[in-house]
Amino acid sequence: MTATLRTRAVHAGRDDLTDLGVHAAPLDLSTTYPSRDSVEEAGRIDEFASTGSLSGLPVYGRLSNPTVERFEKALAELEGFEDAVAFATGMAAVSASLLAAVAQGKRHVVAVRPVYGCTDHMLTSGLLGTEVTWADPEGVASVLRPDTGLVLLETPANPTLREVDIAEIVRAAGEVPVLVDNTFATPVLQRPGRHGARFVLHSATKFLGGHGDVMGGVVACNAEDAGMLRQIRFATGGVLHPLAGYMLLRGLSTLPLRVNAASATAAELVERLRGHANVSAVHYPALGGPLIAFEVDGDPHALIGAVRLITPAVSLGSVDSLIQHPASISHRIVAEDDRRGAGVTDRLIRMSVGLEDVEDLWHDLDQALKAC
Repeated sequence: MTATLRTRAVHAGRDDLTDLGVHAAPLDLSTTYPSRDSVEEAGRIDEFASTGSLSGLPVYGRLSNPTVERFEKALAELEGFEDAVAFATGMAAVSASLLAAVAQGKRHVVAVRPVYGCTDHMLTSGLLGTEVTWADPEGVASVLRPDTGLVLLETPANPTLREVDIAEIVRAAGEVPVLVDNTFATPVLQRPGRHGARFVLHSATKFLGGHGDVMGGVVACNAEDAGMLRQIRFATGGVLHPLAGYMLLRGLSTLPLRVNAASATAAELVERLRGHANVSAVHYPALGGPLIAFEVDGDPHALIGAVRLITPAVSLGSVDSLIQHPASISHRIVAEDDRRGAGVTDRLIRMSVGLEDVEDLWHDLDQALKAC
């Protein structure tokens, strides 16, 4: 019998614990690993240099860590890939993905707006030696070039929750790899690899961790691509701390429960927001999820200042509900014309629904909307 995602979320990365005689996954905080056989150690380092993988005992924390590898294995299983590579933050994961394309002589990136503001800035600025062409989903094929190394998109997108047909983008991209940021949906709601995406990226800081107390990023992919990403991670130093790996593995075990519960609450709030006198538009993806975007008729800053139960803060995916004004925070770094052109208006609000009771959340939202 094939286990459900809910069951695999509990057991992925932990299936050897009984044989080890432990119940909780071990936390390995070592930065270095002693060895009396330097010849064998040299062979392992040569192996990593050529393949990006390391068999046998660990050597140094910047190459690999057993606790982090458990999280990588678990996330790869949930997304349906053979491998995954974890990083210190979501932006470190984005950076490594771009550098992998550049390292293969493919510096051109095609991207679909909107995306997270810092991702937009990194692409637009060319800080990593890339050149970006922004395209509508239906225009991706027309802007591909011989040096296009990556097609990048988010769906649902941050912060408008615009959805993109992943399979259509994959078909349009042809031989060019497609990277999908799946942070908002998580593997609970969609698995882009099933539609042909070659890379699936998460800001693990969000739903994978789920409690607002750990930062990380991860890319699920095939083994060969994972080797390249690990070599870049080793060279640039963007490693995930073992304690973060431990906390993210623990977060995965409750991921389906948290996402499904928050999604049910979000769907109810969407219906109420659509009938509110002070709300001019509500954006909610067809696949559902815990994220809501809506536009207010009044002053969005007054709403942010008026919430009392909901946490007014950047980020998302925590057990408590968070609300923010994207044009002021998460997408402030994007040029104003580009921001508005992508649908990030000055009156747009993004809310990440947590695990509070729906009536309590609605009471707080309603009074804050009236205040604005």
